[in-house]
Parts: sequence; structure tokens; C-alpha cells
Amino acid sequence: MKATFARVTENERLYGETHITWFAAPEAVRGAGPGQFVMLRCVEPAAEREPLPATELPVDPLLPRAMSIHRMRQGADGPEWSILYDIVGRGTAWLASRRPGDAVYCWGPLGHGYSLRRASQQLLLVAGGIGVAPLVWLADQAIESEKSVTLVLGGRTAEQIFPATLLPPEVEIVVTTEDGSLGRRGLATEAFVEHLEWCDQAFACGPNAMFEAMAKEQRRSRIRRPVQALLEEGMGCGTGICYGCAIQTRRGMRLVCKDGPRFDLREVF
Repeated sequence: MKATFARVTENERLYGETHITWFAAPEAVRGAGPGQFVMLRCVEPAAEREPLPATELPVDPLLPRAMSIHRMRQGADGPEWSILYDIVGRGTAWLASRRPGDAVYCWGPLGHGYSLRRASQQLLLVAGGIGVAPLVWLADQAIESEKSVTLVLGGRTAEQIFPATLLPPEVEIVVTTEDGSLGRRGLATEAFVEHLEWCDQAFACGPNAMFEAMAKEQRRSRIRRPVQALLEEGMGCGTGICYGCAIQTRRGMRLVCKDGPRFDLREVF
């Protein structure tokens, strides 16, 4: 793990109310893989040009924000990484207002990301809303490795669906919206069950309600495929110190930040 100030290189509203912010700070994600995350302090450094040490930063908002690493690219001055997020409060609103050149204090990479078996060739990815954020990087890497990828994009409306034009053309996309404004009307869990027998492994990210429905449908179908779920929980530190993200699993209490955020679906739901 590395703590550093990440410099914003690009920030824009990508679709609907979803924003993407790109950073130049390769040391914060060195060695990372899809499903891992970084912690971001959403506060103004006292000096724009010379940011203060972390111990002297303002403390409002007090808690940092955990953000999945969304994608990687080669920037003008070296490797860059991005986060994808909706504005849901003061922290994300602050992030969305950053401009190129602004500094954001962060540390990472953190947690255990997705674990892809070498023998797996057919991958099923299931995204609920902004849960698509870490799955895009996984899809990028899988396509580079010449694997077959089906990505289920679920949302309440068309405005919550990640644009297909921003994905590798080799990815098969299945879109579901609750109001039927894009793709098929329904839930992502329905498409999940339909493609479960086809895949070697399944990977998901979204709200707990989606995971609960996925686990129920998988038990009902009796199709045994490994399904990895990336859990979303409020975190105070991201390193296992505060115990604020403890959850109950079949193996006892676990910390989402340290033991996860990747869990076997049946271990938790």
C-alpha cells in the first residue's frame, strides 16, 4: 500500500449522473488488479501548489471514500487510473468538482480483487447500477487474454447503463432496465440465471439486494458455478483497523476491506 497525493488529469460527467475522474499516481495502484480499491480523502488541501502532509489535512468530511479502480490507461506523463461514481453525498460531489491539476490524497491498492482461474474461458459479468465500475477493467483484461465475456448491465432506467460504445467490441452485452427504457424490461438477476450454465466463472458487483436475489436464483436453478461478489460497505480506513465494515459470513465475521471486498456469493448470501 502507498499513500500519496494523486493529481487529477481529467474529470467529466460520463453518462446520466455518473462521473469519471482520472488520476496520475501510478504508485497508488501499483500491482493492483480488477476488484481492488483505493481510499480518497475528499477535503481541500490548505495549499493548492504544495499540499500539506496527511496529518495536517482538514477533517471535514472526516471519513475517506472507498472507490473501486475503474480502468487503467497510458497518459501523457505515464500510467493513469480512474474511478467511476455517482454523486450521492458531499464526498462524491467534491470529487466531481475537481479540475485537472487538483491534488487528492489517497492510499492503495487495497483489498482482494477478483480471482480469475487460468482455465476459465467463458466469463459472465453482472453489474447492478454503478457496480459496473470494477467490472469494466476485468472485461478489458479478459478480452486481452482472448476470453469470451458476457456483461449484464442492470439499472432502474437507461440513464444508469454504462455506454456500450466504451466497452471492447468483443464483449457481448445484455442490458436490463426496470422500466424497460433500454434493453429488456426486468432485473439483472434474470439474465444472470439464463447465462449461468454457459459460463465457467461469474463475477458480480452491485447492491446487496441484487446479490441476495442472485444467490436465491442460483440455488433454485441448481447450476453450480463459482460466483464472486464484490461487496460494497461503508469504510472508515480501508485497512482493517476500524472494523467499520465487518459482516457476518458462513465462516464467521469478516472485514470487507481486508478479507474482501471479493467474497464467494454463497459464503455471504
